[in-house]
Amino acid sequence: MARILKLENRAVIRLAGTDGRELLQGLITNDINILAENMPVYAGLLTPQGKFMFDMIIVADGEDILLDVEAERKADLSRRLMMYKLRADVDIIDETLSVWALFDGLTETGIAYNDPRSTALQTRVIAAENPAPSAEQLPLDEYENLRIRLCVPDGSRDIAIEKYFWLETGAETLNGVSFTKGCYVGQELTARMKHRTSVKKQLRTVEATEGMLMEGDTIMNDAGRAIGEIKTTAAAHAIAYLRLDLVSPLMKTENAALSLYNSD
Repeated sequence: MARILKLENRAVIRLAGTDGRELLQGLITNDINILAENMPVYAGLLTPQGKFMFDMIIVADGEDILLDVEAERKADLSRRLMMYKLRADVDIIDETLSVWALFDGLTETGIAYNDPRSTALQTRVIAAENPAPSAEQLPLDEYENLRIRLCVPDGSRDIAIEKYFWLETGAETLNGVSFTKGCYVGQELTARMKHRTSVKKQLRTVEATEGMLMEGDTIMNDAGRAIGEIKTTAAAHAIAYLRLDLVSPLMKTENAALSLYNSD
């Protein structure tokens, strides 16, 4: 049975003009050259220090480019792009289109694309109206639980702005970074973390073995040391920001006992 959910916290920016790809290529963490019809790109826009500012799913719409972005931060991202635009032939357009998550169904309208972060998240659709009106409504909690179990962060809900390095978000596993493209903002620090150091902190999925996971709670290891923080939650699962070298098999917060979630 096809099921669909309108992602109310997502919005769309359109880039129109001949220099859209060139503009993004110098800014984002992934290679815009792989963008094609039915071949979206997941990428981040970072600070010069390699820390998260925005993430986006980039979609081809003919000669135009659509950015599937956080709704609450859409205006901030548009302003940031305008700052970098200079004299480039790019119009940055505030679209009124919506973003939908579709499972086991086909679309009647809109632009459909596979979620580039995980095949298990199936299809996203950019459309003005419900692109699969015969599909059953997918509960938000069910979608959130799947996203969290896959450890797919939901923008700044899970990634602290200008605090988390891009590779700490799991971006490499989520197909959100290219180590072979040319320079972009934050590239030097991202490459250094990949090739010269190790990722010491990272987003991981945790599971409550007792009690309730609460967003913002501090995570303690079995030695009683603070090692991280609970981010978004759904049912017994949460995305957590953890110091990896201090993770223990059993951990706790003020409200729950927990362990790392094993998707296998």
